Amino acid sequence: MDGARDAVRLWFAPARVQEEGETPDYRFSLANERTFLAWIRTALALIGGGFAVDQFLTDHLTHGARVTFALALLAGGVACTLRAVNHWVRCERAMRRGADLPVSRFPAVLAVLIGVIALVMVGVVVAGWAG
Repeated sequence: MDGARDAVRLWFAPARVQEEGETPDYRFSLANERTFLAWIRTALALIGGGFAVDQFLTDHLTHGARVTFALALLAGGVACTLRAVNHWVRCERAMRRGADLPVSRFPAVLAVLIGVIALVMVGVVVAGWAG
């Protein structure tokens, strides 16, 4: 638990991250930042998709199904935002320490979640389900 708390504290204290190890080539730090921004864009798209499902599929889905899909997309967006900052800090620390970059199953889990939701939504569009 202390490790997780310390990791979250680093999210809000980038100066502490800079104190570790040696400064990496700035191109790597900038690439890490671009990756962070890509995760944030993905999160914004998921959040927007969640709101769109809730607001615009009122004639195609029951209230419960619409809320379920919307909440799944919104949860994915929240997870992406948290993952973005956590991944940024972990990668920056690894580069400064000269260690291997961290790996994660999160991209695969997110891809499967979005794929399943997309397949179900294709069914909704093709079948024209009414609530």
